[in-house]
Amino acid sequence: RKRGYAVSIVKAGMKVIGRDAGPVRAPLTDLTDAEIAELSALVSRVAEVEKLAA
Repeated sequence: RKRGYAVSIVKAGMKVIGRDAGPVRAPLTDLTDAEIAELSALVSRVAEVEKLAA
């Protein structure tokens, strides 16, 4: 993974949950569509586990 990848993940994660934090600034890059899809699936699974645990 590239340097600054964590920042890209956090910003994409915010967008996935409906809290758009805008794009990352250069020289960082936003996640690819495939990475966003993978992150979205992970967030959905976590939300399901939280529902089951409640």
